[in-house]
Amino acid sequence: MYRNGILGILVAATMALLPHGTVAQQKSMKDQLVGAWTVLLDDRINADGTQQPLYGPNPIGTLLVSPTGRYSVQIMRSTNRAPFASRNLSNGTPEENKAAIQGIVTHFGTYTVDEADKSLTFRIEGSSFPNLGGVKQKWQIDSLADDTLTIKLPAATSTNPAGGFVAVEVIWKRVK
Repeated sequence: MYRNGILGILVAATMALLPHGTVAQQKSMKDQLVGAWTVLLDDRINADGTQQPLYGPNPIGTLLVSPTGRYSVQIMRSTNRAPFASRNLSNGTPEENKAAIQGIVTHFGTYTVDEADKSLTFRIEGSSFPNLGGVKQKWQIDSLADDTLTIKLPAATSTNPAGGFVAVEVIWKRVK
């Protein structure tokens, strides 16, 4: 009886000395992804390993991930986005419309997380790029820390499938 009391005190003291959360169960990857994220980088990775921004040097964008399996993502250039001269979305010139669409990608739908292979798969319901509608797009999660999410997307499934690159890397920061 005395030994059990001493053992209990030792276990409690050891647990108190451990860093907070060490004893608690780690959150699932899905739980860690839920929330709002802002884009920091969206670069294509060339075959020689160099990186090139897809939406300029300082892209802007948001990834929203709900706990119920829905998502929405928007990424666009933050520079060289001239306003339409008509100030009317429906009356843009062909040049204005081309510049606008080439500087943005958006899509929304449902998602699943595969904890085993560390991936996030989007089932795209709608997109600013019509070719993505109805497509499944798999993002490989390179790292997921409290505040940063780094993903890789093979060039074959990218929204910008021009030749000469092997993948796209996107880095997101959690919005607090």
